[in-house]
Amino acid sequence: TEEIRTLAREDGTSVTYTLRTYPPDAHLLRPDTKPVPTSALDSAKLIYLHLSDGDIEQAALLSNSPRRRYEELRNFRERFGEQEFKRVFALYFSPENRLLAEIAIDNRRLLVWDLREGTKWIAGQYFVEVDGAYLIDDVPNEQRTRLRWVLEAYRTGKIPLKPSP
Repeated sequence: TEEIRTLAREDGTSVTYTLRTYPPDAHLLRPDTKPVPTSALDSAKLIYLHLSDGDIEQAALLSNSPRRRYEELRNFRERFGEQEFKRVFALYFSPENRLLAEIAIDNRRLLVWDLREGTKWIAGQYFVEVDGAYLIDDVPNEQRTRLRWVLEAYRTGKIPLKPSP
């Protein structure tokens, strides 16, 4: 489903965004297809597929700042070890976890994940559409800040991520 909403902030500013929701199994990999980065969700699936295989180089190439992303992923892998690194990113495909929503502002997207495996955590992942492909948005910008405001409003219970009846 898709719905246009406006978040009114306490400082008097507002953010207009599009809320998209998906079926509970939308985050699962389909055995007969390999995701391509033509949507934020398919890009996320492809990235997590690379990361669950330990391939940080291919995952980093799906960023608008690949060198920075590569360094962050390498540091994470060195800190936790190869097996834990792979395990953590494979969790995104766990049936217990799910994609709550996609928030859209212009050509940028925020995927909001409900990660239930292990410690419950609401995670956000930012994307930008560039020439028909969705890349991890690793470059600070105004739309990403606005997307973060929406994520924070959800985390603090100020807005629901369910479509209006």
